[in-house]
Amino acid sequence: VQLQASGGGLVQAGGSLRLSCVASGRTFSSYTMGWFRQTPGKEREFVSAINWSDGNTYYADSAKGRFTLSRDNAKDTVYLLLSSLKPEDTAVYYCAAAPYSGVVIDRSRYRYWGQGTLVTVSS
Repeated sequence: VQLQASGGGLVQAGGSLRLSCVASGRTFSSYTMGWFRQTPGKEREFVSAINWSDGNTYYADSAKGRFTLSRDNAKDTVYLLLSSLKPEDTAVYYCAAAPYSGVVIDRSRYRYWGQGTLVTVSS
């Protein structure tokens, strides 16, 4: 199983980025796909999750109204659109897969992890 995250980069405050996570190696139809982020010295925090089968999404308060998570079943890919970015959104963003349906916030329940992609927001 492999999760390949990409799309990070440097952007000015107020700008947007779209992160992608390509999943391979098994069928993820019964999984929840999540995004987490981490900055140095801090714990990895939940950002958003999507149920692969029905597309239901859930967002952390910090992401509501600014980030949009979606999936493309044909491409086995989930997308996290980051909009209205703030300097405090600067972090390494990780995609992950949990073998459960529904809302999965606890990072310990995620079985597979991608390598992370760095998002830097300048002020």
